[in-house]
Amino acid sequence: MSAHDSRLFPKITDRGLDELRARIGVAIEDTLEPWCHEATRDNIRHYAHGIGDDNPLWCDPDYAAKTKFGGIVALPSFLFATSRIISGYVGGLPGVHAMWAGADWRWHKTVRRNDEITTTASLKDLIEHETRFAGRAIQQIYHVKFYNQTGDLVAEADSWCFRTDRDMAREEGTKYTELRKKEQKHYTQDELSAIYKHYANEEVRGAEPRYWNDVAVGDKLPTMVKGPMTVTGFIAFAQGWGGLYIRANKLAWKQAHRHPGLGIPNRFGIPDCPERVHWEDDFAKMVGAPGAYDYGPERCSWLTHHFTNWMGDDGVLRRATSKIRRHNPEGDALFIDGRITRKFEEDGRHLVEIEQEAKNQDGELSIVGSGIVELPVKG
Repeated sequence: MSAHDSRLFPKITDRGLDELRARIGVAIEDTLEPWCHEATRDNIRHYAHGIGDDNPLWCDPDYAAKTKFGGIVALPSFLFATSRIISGYVGGLPGVHAMWAGADWRWHKTVRRNDEITTTASLKDLIEHETRFAGRAIQQIYHVKFYNQTGDLVAEADSWCFRTDRDMAREEGTKYTELRKKEQKHYTQDELSAIYKHYANEEVRGAEPRYWNDVAVGDKLPTMVKGPMTVTGFIAFAQGWGGLYIRANKLAWKQAHRHPGLGIPNRFGIPDCPERVHWEDDFAKMVGAPGAYDYGPERCSWLTHHFTNWMGDDGVLRRATSKIRRHNPEGDALFIDGRITRKFEEDGRHLVEIEQEAKNQDGELSIVGSGIVELPVKG
């Protein structure tokens, strides 16, 4: 059966792309309300716990009071919860699937407890690709700026989604041909014990400074593990991050009524949000994915967690990029590694550049990243 014969969803059209291109550079005025307006104690903690980060700098007021900040601050990736645009809420091409695929973050100021965050956003670019996942795909890039209550620019970022033809991905996509043939993973107790050993030994640098003087090009960061992934874990992230389209009852109806192409009938015939690819295995397969899979901003946040654990309370994450290479379906485990590739000074700051990559339990590349960390100097 061809994708044409079994078409269930709208496809990418040249007319739709032309209409979307007209929005490039235009400020976005009408967006969904963010999950978090303020960086409250609870909002910060919920986000941190949603990615499995127990750093006391984000979560323990008594500990944080003794640091240079004098109180709780937000982890860098918390800002995902303050903008639906940065998290993958895309305009145009109604009914065409969107998969969050990467970001390029720059942080200028620390977000402190109870800071109020506002944002501005615009569509930056549309780039066409030919992919093994779904053939024609459109990379849709947004630029977002984040401000605190005094008008200071605290961060800015580009983030992008790939818009893909769901029917083409399901019927003719070749990216996951071999994966679909594999038997479902079932972990032995020895395999779980090896993964859990990473959790038991995970170091949060914390109050012990990591000095710029003491690191060198070629130094490796400790491996960080995430997983084995479960739908429960994906939901834990959504609780802290807020999701894009998760609504209940009247609010779900209002959303579907306002955006008719958004609601996709479930097995009961009820229009439901496309976000359920993250917890509903059958629907994930309908759009070409190998099964229910993790969130893109979640995986990006895991990479920044890798940095903040390593750099300690006195380090500052200045920049981080991430590029997703494949889906991580339920059952995958992820092993994140990093290595210092450059050590330099700029504008009076002492910086290191770090390259990251993360592979799953079968050695398949999941995501690549990089970051620039400012470290304190002895003396």
